[in-house]
Amino acid sequence: MIDPLGIVTRVNAQSAATPRPQQATGADFKQELLDELRKVNEMQQDASKATNDLLTGQRDDIEGVLIATQKADSAFRMLVALQNKVVGAYDEVRNIRV
Repeated sequence: MIDPLGIVTRVNAQSAATPRPQQATGADFKQELLDELRKVNEMQQDASKATNDLLTGQRDDIEGVLIATQKADSAFRMLVALQNKVVGAYDEVRNIRV
């Protein structure tokens, strides 16, 4: 499985290294999500700049442009998959009868 943002590796390393607290705070998840959104945005901006530089002749390595574009695309696809999972979990919780 491709993990362009390093989320899976980081989570596995953290869970093995540190004991789980009794109650997790929502701010940690929020901050982690915002950090990942920022990284995806930076990847997309880098890919866009690399493409523009290639088109204007300021850059001549098409391989680097392709790699930057693929990284940004993979990161965005992973972000969309995460969004779909969160929305699915929310719908499931919302449909629970109490």
